[in-house]
Amino acid sequence: KVQLVESGGGSVQAGGSLRLSCVVSGYNWNSRYCMSWFRQAPGKEREGVAAIDKDGSTIYAHSVKGRFSISQDKPKNTLYLQMQSLKPEDTSMYTCAATFGWCSVDPGSASPPKAASFGYWGQGTQVTVSS
Repeated sequence: KVQLVESGGGSVQAGGSLRLSCVVSGYNWNSRYCMSWFRQAPGKEREGVAAIDKDGSTIYAHSVKGRFSISQDKPKNTLYLQMQSLKPEDTSMYTCAATFGWCSVDPGSASPPKAASFGYWGQGTQVTVSS
């Protein structure tokens, strides 16, 4: 059974940093996959923040480009989202998602893959940024 468990959320002041982690179990990381971070604030649509594929290709939402970095540690089965220069508008519930099988991230795309592309989701971790 595939499971995704996030951690690392919390409350920080504007300009601060956080690193989110997502441990993915129940899947062979030697196979093809794409993984992503999404966020959703109350009353707003879910937004794809960043995505990465098995080969390490990445893509970011315009709103976080240059401030957030997605990475993976395959031996640890863990996906990360390093967030720097946080802004109050980054306040959201952050959730990791995965899809397995043939999948690739196109760094030239305008935005990260949509939520419908992912079949497995974690429970989320709250990030709150105060001004």
